[in-house]
Amino acid sequence: MKDIRRLVFALACLVALRFAAAEEANLNTLTAAEKAAGWRLLFNGTNFDGWHNFKRAGIRPGWQVKDGALICADPHNAGDIVTTDQFDWFELDLDYNISPGGNSGIMYHVTDAGDTVWQTGPEFQLEDNAKAADPQRCGWLYALYRPPMDPKTGRPLDATKPAGQWNHVRLLVTPQKCVHEINGVKYFEYVLGSDDFKARVARSKFGKMPFFAKFTRGFIALQGDHGAVSFRNIKLRPIKVKE
Repeated sequence: MKDIRRLVFALACLVALRFAAAEEANLNTLTAAEKAAGWRLLFNGTNFDGWHNFKRAGIRPGWQVKDGALICADPHNAGDIVTTDQFDWFELDLDYNISPGGNSGIMYHVTDAGDTVWQTGPEFQLEDNAKAADPQRCGWLYALYRPPMDPKTGRPLDATKPAGQWNHVRLLVTPQKCVHEINGVKYFEYVLGSDDFKARVARSKFGKMPFFAKFTRGFIALQGDHGAVSFRNIKLRPIKVKE
């Protein structure tokens, strides 16, 4: 019986190792189907090509590339980073792994008009919902939109995995609608520049920021000053909109 148990355990370990190796081999890559659909990698898994700190050249030492991940390891010496290229309408996919109590975010349509990335770009909030101090939870459009109440918990819908585990984000940004998803669960949708959107902005802290959400093209930013967080598989598919 002991020999059978050892054999089962050894086989399980072998399967786990092969699965991990296969997952690592597929990190930060595009499939043939993704390439055909127009997807592009924003992070190559090996260096900072395509990224720089907001309003400055290069990347501060608090950011690292390790084991195929783009890591904000020291938020005290990292700062927000932005893409080299600018985008208007797109679908963005990425994986993130937040630290316990961590807080980060993804901003889009960021421009140099503001002193900070969030003075121009709306933010897809990222955080550890269990321990982070900020009441704006993961997946929300910061201070503007939140998911509906979950009848099972009596709280806003939360599809995140605990801190230390990888979560998947999908962000769709088009003139017709924007969609927030975490781990395949749709949170909500909204329309940039709609009456509802403008009213929410006016009621928020962003109402006093003259350039907030005023641009339809800009950088994508990753927040790096609120806590340790890792990113990988950052992929974007540009969406052409008929004039």
